[in-house]
Amino acid sequence: MATIRVDAFVAPQRDADQSLVAQLVAMVRHRIELLALRPGSRLPSIRAMADHLGVSRFTVVEAYEQLCAQGWLQARRGAGFYVAARAVPHDGNALAVPAEGGQGERAAAPADAAQPLDVRWLLENTLREMGGVGTLRPASSALLPGDWLDATMLAEATRSVARVPHASLLGYGSAQGYLPLRRTVAEHLASVGVPADAQRNLVLTSGVTHAVDLVLRALTRPGDTVLVEDPAWFLVFGRLAAAGVRVLGVPRTPHGPDLQVLEHLARSWRPRLFLVNSVVHNPTGHSLSPRTAHALLKLAQEHDFYVLEDDTYADLHPGGAIRLAALDGLERVLLTSGYSKTLAAGLRVAWLAGDAALIAQITDVKLLSGLTTPELPERVVHTVLGSGQYARQVQRVRQRVNEARVQLLAFLAELGYGVAQPPAAGMFVWLDCRQDSEQLARRAVQRGLVLAPGRLFSPSQAPSTHVRISVAAAQEPHTLALLRQVLQSR
Repeated sequence: MATIRVDAFVAPQRDADQSLVAQLVAMVRHRIELLALRPGSRLPSIRAMADHLGVSRFTVVEAYEQLCAQGWLQARRGAGFYVAARAVPHDGNALAVPAEGGQGERAAAPADAAQPLDVRWLLENTLREMGGVGTLRPASSALLPGDWLDATMLAEATRSVARVPHASLLGYGSAQGYLPLRRTVAEHLASVGVPADAQRNLVLTSGVTHAVDLVLRALTRPGDTVLVEDPAWFLVFGRLAAAGVRVLGVPRTPHGPDLQVLEHLARSWRPRLFLVNSVVHNPTGHSLSPRTAHALLKLAQEHDFYVLEDDTYADLHPGGAIRLAALDGLERVLLTSGYSKTLAAGLRVAWLAGDAALIAQITDVKLLSGLTTPELPERVVHTVLGSGQYARQVQRVRQRVNEARVQLLAFLAELGYGVAQPPAAGMFVWLDCRQDSEQLARRAVQRGLVLAPGRLFSPSQAPSTHVRISVAAAQEPHTLALLRQVLQSR
């Protein structure tokens, strides 16, 4: 397998609390966990890595040797250092690998303490359970149960699209995506104060993760600094690692990003981009305050960085939320969202809005990296949005989520776990369990329950006492019973 490019790594911080060796070890290990470094890949040579990072060769040697001792790397005499084929660290946190046979499917994740609690493990178990083949109950899922959504509405829209022959379905379609859907999105954006022209300011993507990837490809280069919230949506960390950028966290408060930290990082590191979840933040559920929004945009202007605003959970907000894109007018803010939470995640239809020149650049990146997005699901989404049923569906889902959140908060309070500043919207409760949440999650696995420990939501991957709980868990008596056992155990 090819040697990993040296520019996939960013220089450690000399003024950080951790040593240079510890930072390098953590960076390599984190990227292996996120599969940004594949098993069997050869790491850059000691000399190349040292020269690129601006550190001594001794620092790189010590870091590589520690990673070998922990089971993440293998040293091959005369050939260099390679990502271990089965990256099994000596602390027992074995990195999962695909099962052999079984038509290429992974084996069911065992419910034992040696299972790694990483992003891949969390996603696999959640998706297996949603598909009806899982062995663990998800209590932190970002997907609502299927019976909370409207499969009939989706099936009717699919049949409606399929009944009419469309010659365009036989080709690749437009690089920007199905124009009628872009027009519908533009109308929605206008209703929330975001000025967007369907032909100039919008491009459709295969999910919000695809939008993030396209923005990173268009706006950043390896070694650039990108800011994220802490905690944040953990899937973006894999995309950031693959882009080779330096990732710095900005603490999230109930009112939005910590402005003092943001200003300090912007002044010190001159970031290229800041990823923000303004409305119904994942995982805390809080939304941006007007004061914080205006101050954030002022800092973006002063320090010349772009903002990518994730609007994924905005449909769960009762209305009147502050959006940076509305205040900014899509000058340096890009806005993205999709339909995975309130329609169907499997459609993989999302959109990205921004300045016309930026959208043109991003559309070129999309075209060159993957041609177009499938037009069939885009037509289906357009049909659903035009039927009038979707608005009623969103209202039903929002009401059910709100009721479930109230029930979950009451259940947690009964166990002595009050939430100091409970969210007013959204499908998550960000609970301080007052103990190492990774150990709590391991005990949950042993009882057949999947919980997402707070470490996964931090760019630093630092230990955390928080855990994300989905409000849908409050609707499942057996899940609640397991959650009670886990929270009351020590």
